[in-house]
Amino acid sequence: MKDTFGMLPIFPARGPVPQADTTSGADTLVADSGASSQVRGVVQDVGTGITAWIEGLTGLSPEAQGNVLLSFLAVVLIYALRKLVIRVVDRRVEDPKVVYQWSKTSGYLALILSFIMVGTIWLEGIRSVGTFLGLLSAGVAIALKDIVASFAAWIFILWRRPFQLGDRIQLGTRAGDVVDLRLFQFTILEIGNWVHADQSTGRVIHLPNSLIFTEPLANYTAQFDFIWNEVPVLVTFESDWKKAKDLLQAIVDEKAGGVVAEAQRAMKTASRKFLIHFRTLTPKVYTSVEDSGVLLTLRFICRARQRRGISEEMWEAILEAFGREEGIDFAYPTTRMYHNLLEGKTEARAPLPPVMDGG
Repeated sequence: MKDTFGMLPIFPARGPVPQADTTSGADTLVADSGASSQVRGVVQDVGTGITAWIEGLTGLSPEAQGNVLLSFLAVVLIYALRKLVIRVVDRRVEDPKVVYQWSKTSGYLALILSFIMVGTIWLEGIRSVGTFLGLLSAGVAIALKDIVASFAAWIFILWRRPFQLGDRIQLGTRAGDVVDLRLFQFTILEIGNWVHADQSTGRVIHLPNSLIFTEPLANYTAQFDFIWNEVPVLVTFESDWKKAKDLLQAIVDEKAGGVVAEAQRAMKTASRKFLIHFRTLTPKVYTSVEDSGVLLTLRFICRARQRRGISEEMWEAILEAFGREEGIDFAYPTTRMYHNLLEGKTEARAPLPPVMDGG
């Protein structure tokens, strides 16, 4: 045995060195390639058979069948991504309004992307998405004028925001709180109708978005969440109307005076966008005369959704206050005969007719 610097190795070889068998590996590769080719051939034959069967059943060419499959997969993928986004937002966000807005926005985006993807699949010659959307909008505008108007109104609502979710509005003869906004219609929870003082009827009304272009729109709560309200009180001519007016002024100051400072701050904020200005926001009682008595009108500012509640509080206080006063009576429509010769001020009476001498 020689050292490592010798000609022979330290450890002698105990047998012949085995040679690599390349023949078996090549045979294995050839066999695998042949098997995969057979599998591909079988799959291709099955696919061709299915395509021919569908073509005979529906009349769709193989190219059209491929487009249908690609369109289906594209739409499924887009809406699966939307579902994933909504699930993530729902787990991480607690505000239901934010979740609702994410759901609506993602739905609109998914719809638009679906139109674009399907359009590019079926119209391969049209490479420009803008051209595709232009042709699509032109055809739809001719066939579906009302739907296009509602879609345009939806864009206007999102852009200009004449109202948004949660606002109390009146559109034409319909009034209510906005609870949903979609591509072609919005939904309100109705108020008024047979129910007095702007309280809910419980009915849900769906209105086309295009109505905002043809009907007057009133918003109770946008920017300035306060409205003016009036409570008319009619007392008889014989009542001490000055004392009644003082009592009413004290009541309206107590019940409605607390929101004046808050309304002033809201008006200052709203005046940055709209020319909203009131000289005074303090409650006031106005005097006028009606056929049946002296009309004392309480005018005050209140929140749009508190109109009935504050009016009820005031009427209860008025009934209690007038019930304690002997010189104040409520007036109501009556029929009265006035004898001008015997009633009224002496100077305003008609002269008595001369007495005839019977002698």
